[in-house]
Amino acid sequence: MGDHATSLPRFEPGWVWLTGAGPGDPGLLTLHALNGLEQADVVVHDALVDPEILAMVRPGAVVEYAGKRGGKPSPKQADISFRLIQHAKAGLRVLRLKGGDPFLFGRGGEEALALVEAGVPFRVIPGISAGLGGLAQAGIPLTHRETNSAVTFLTGHSVTGEVPDNLNWQALAQGSPAIVLYMALKHLEEIANRLLAGGRPADEPVAVVSKATTEAQQVLETSLGRCAAEVRAAGIEPPAIVAIGEIVRLRAGLDWLGALAEGRSLSADPLNSRQGRQAG
Repeated sequence: MGDHATSLPRFEPGWVWLTGAGPGDPGLLTLHALNGLEQADVVVHDALVDPEILAMVRPGAVVEYAGKRGGKPSPKQADISFRLIQHAKAGLRVLRLKGGDPFLFGRGGEEALALVEAGVPFRVIPGISAGLGGLAQAGIPLTHRETNSAVTFLTGHSVTGEVPDNLNWQALAQGSPAIVLYMALKHLEEIANRLLAGGRPADEPVAVVSKATTEAQQVLETSLGRCAAEVRAAGIEPPAIVAIGEIVRLRAGLDWLGALAEGRSLSADPLNSRQGRQAG
């Protein structure tokens, strides 16, 4: 870690570091996360951690997969927590590496509580969530003074795998100027219908960002009324973030990555652009 090493914490044996790996791009790792990768004895990672990040694990460390993917056979959460506890009790330095941020729809809270119950010391290393980093990479700011002063983050499925029923969808539809959905592709049509029934306009702009911040990133701009059908037609695949609201219109002037790749100029008046489009 060079000159910064003395200011970064030492990874003590028997500890677990619950660490966010960011949205995908290895450059979006924090220094604390990199420090953990270079000291850990065992890295237990989820399905969304980029292979380039795993390549940063120190030589000799054990790398264990503990990914959970919707609709596919996955380890149970209790088993993952037990594995972390076992490793820590054996005196190992355990890095639990999660895509995005461990405490934002990452089940990091559940694992931390299990560690507390088992008497295992831990550190939380926040990561850049896809709802922030992924949308920024796509040229969509979460807030803008002309569009919104609040943002709502929602998960697209509950613990049962269905659309969350413990939410007041009408209040969300009417009260949140910008909504960001995680893990929502499977139930996007139902979610869109609930928001439409709650009073949101069918022509409200929507952006779907698939595989955010990676070389395979794909962005679909559409509307709330058409988003489910257009996602199916475009073959958009998870993981994906869905942004709903006027913030999406700002992409016309802020798609810095697309402009860089295509050698084009950006519009100075994106909020007046009413055209939906698809870009990669």
